[in-house]
Amino acid sequence: MTPKVIIYTDGAALGNPGPGGYGVVMLYGDRRKEISEGFRLTTNNRMELLAVIVALEHLKKENLEVTIYSDSQYVVNSIEQKWVFGWVKKGFKGKKNEDLWRRFLPLYDKHKIKMVWVKGHAGLKENERCDVLSVIAANSRDKQVDTWYEENGAS
Repeated sequence: MTPKVIIYTDGAALGNPGPGGYGVVMLYGDRRKEISEGFRLTTNNRMELLAVIVALEHLKKENLEVTIYSDSQYVVNSIEQKWVFGWVKKGFKGKKNEDLWRRFLPLYDKHKIKMVWVKGHAGLKENERCDVLSVIAANSRDKQVDTWYEENGAS
């Protein structure tokens, strides 16, 4: 039996918009992987969603059972309540972060994904670790450019 993949994610933006970052902890069997990256100008919601995307992009196999824990109601509800699929039908008219949602959708189709909302800063070990990773990334000197956000304005 293939072990289930457990993913914890968090995103942060200092100033929102402002410098931001995401943190990911991935657990698969007895393996653990941590991922983080910072951006010079972005939003909290973009970082929360990007954390999920990057985690899914790191999966080497398809058709896995994946449980993603996030403290972002925006991300969790958009997926679990199927809002994003309605946005697709309407061409994302008036919706934010279209570029990231379009990047997410093919990844969603590759796996059996369950999103679980967790309360942030509530002492959940792996969620707290993701928060630390995201803040360190947001504060790092070596930040990436969130090109879509910087070119398209407030998202």
